[in-house]
Amino acid sequence: METAFIYQHIDHTLLKAVSDWEQIQILCEEAIQYHMASVCIPPSYVKRVYEAYGDKLAICTVIGFPLGYNTTEVKKAETEQAVSEGACEVDMVVNLGDVKNGDFDRVTEEIAILKKAAGDKILKVIIETCYLTEEEKIRLCRCVSEGGADYIKTSTGFGTAGATMEDIRLFKKHLTGQVKMKAAGGVRTREDLEQFLKEGCSRIGTSSAIHILSKGQ
Repeated sequence: METAFIYQHIDHTLLKAVSDWEQIQILCEEAIQYHMASVCIPPSYVKRVYEAYGDKLAICTVIGFPLGYNTTEVKKAETEQAVSEGACEVDMVVNLGDVKNGDFDRVTEEIAILKKAAGDKILKVIIETCYLTEEEKIRLCRCVSEGGADYIKTSTGFGTAGATMEDIRLFKKHLTGQVKMKAAGGVRTREDLEQFLKEGCSRIGTSSAIHILSKGQ
């Protein structure tokens, strides 16, 4: 698999709480240099990045991150602000309390509300697979599909585990419509990157793509 092709599917990510502006700038410049799909950054940096780089790169940010238990109203406001400040993609975290309570209608409703708030921008839904049973994952595939989201995403990268091939294969069986898949968390080798793409992921979220892909070159 060509290295350039892999880069085109990477959401170049920096979401650490202590990320400073210099680090964010490096991230953005790398994403531009390697023609990555987007940079995924904290909401507080969206406006500054847009002002500095404009349309040179796609800006992705996170909503209700990383625990997902913000109220829907707060997530909606976060989404609206992110879009108004220049984000063209938003990755929201579902309310795992709703999931554990079996309130999947509420999960679907929240996804639909945030998709409406995002408008024509891309909405990715992080379900944090490491905390879920297989049945919950299947039900969430339905929520994401029915809620009108553009992507389902495995993980925040802040949970107890990240993306697995088994989860991606499960998603493929149970997603409907045009929902795409994003793997994130624990992607550490070129083999990981290639396998997730071969399994059908359209995006991979990682902070390590350049380190991984520069090995042996």
